[in-house]
Amino acid sequence: MIILLKHTARIGSLLVCAMLACSAALAQKAERPDLQGIWTNASLTSLTRPRGVDSLVVSPEEARIIAARTPIAGLEGGLDESGDVNEVPDEAGDNFGTRAYNNFWVDPGSNLALVKGEYRTSYVVNPENGRVPRREDPQYDFERRDFGDRYATGFGDARGPEAIPNAERCLLGFGNKAGPGMMSALYNNTYQFVQTDKYVMILVEMAHDARIIPVFDSPEQARAQRRPVELEQWFGDSVGWYENDQLVVETVNINPLQLNQSSVPITKDGRIIERFSRYADNEIFYQFTVEDSNIYLQPWTAELSFYATNDGLYEYACHEGNYAMPGILAGARRLEMEGRTE
Repeated sequence: MIILLKHTARIGSLLVCAMLACSAALAQKAERPDLQGIWTNASLTSLTRPRGVDSLVVSPEEARIIAARTPIAGLEGGLDESGDVNEVPDEAGDNFGTRAYNNFWVDPGSNLALVKGEYRTSYVVNPENGRVPRREDPQYDFERRDFGDRYATGFGDARGPEAIPNAERCLLGFGNKAGPGMMSALYNNTYQFVQTDKYVMILVEMAHDARIIPVFDSPEQARAQRRPVELEQWFGDSVGWYENDQLVVETVNINPLQLNQSSVPITKDGRIIERFSRYADNEIFYQFTVEDSNIYLQPWTAELSFYATNDGLYEYACHEGNYAMPGILAGARRLEMEGRTE
């Protein structure tokens, strides 16, 4: 009888331990949001608020009006129903790259960003004016390159491959697609999130970009595992941890080539903190905060959402059949031989 009681007590202790272990496991699982799946952040909202729009949140009707006059592929007021453009731009004219021939290739979304049930007029939520608070006198010697004229006229620096934008070289997607600070652009706004015990991988449909983020038990442990500063990676050095039902990702040390062409640049002294959480079964709420006193007057924060999609993830064969690079460089060399600059 005594032996039986001992066994019963031992079994009871094991059951209590098992229940505690299960409770701990459940608590850990509850703290880790399920981000797995294929998602899209397509919308007509931009990083900063349009001029003349004062409110961050607008009604569905106001959102439709703003979306209808949002330029798409260089066309003021968006694309017409047929997607055709009768006026062909003049070769080498000022509007050469700012008109679209049809909308077959574009898929930017049909309305403003819907975030937690609200239509938003900008991704930036802080400052409240919806503008990125850039310093007029950056405390860092870098030049943010603007390739707008090249896109509009077809003319630009062609001294070598390095003079051509990262996106045209198929090194990175355009529009800060993979981030950090991941935003939508003209097309290919699809992402696949894969979670394991130690990593989160974000595969971006545009330009084969993949962010592989190691995940640690605490921010202190994550920061202690940073890579050497000499390793200047695309998308920076990102480490993550789970906190308050969110995946938190902190990024520093973005590649200088990306820094000069990013919509969200940070210097060696700056950092970007991203937060991912599940707001609904079909929605990931995404927030990123940028801190860098070398470039910005204050930290600033942007928000958007990713929505579940059944469209699938497609191959982005960026250079397949692409004759742009050899054509641009060959044309520039020919002009040099003829003693001409354009």
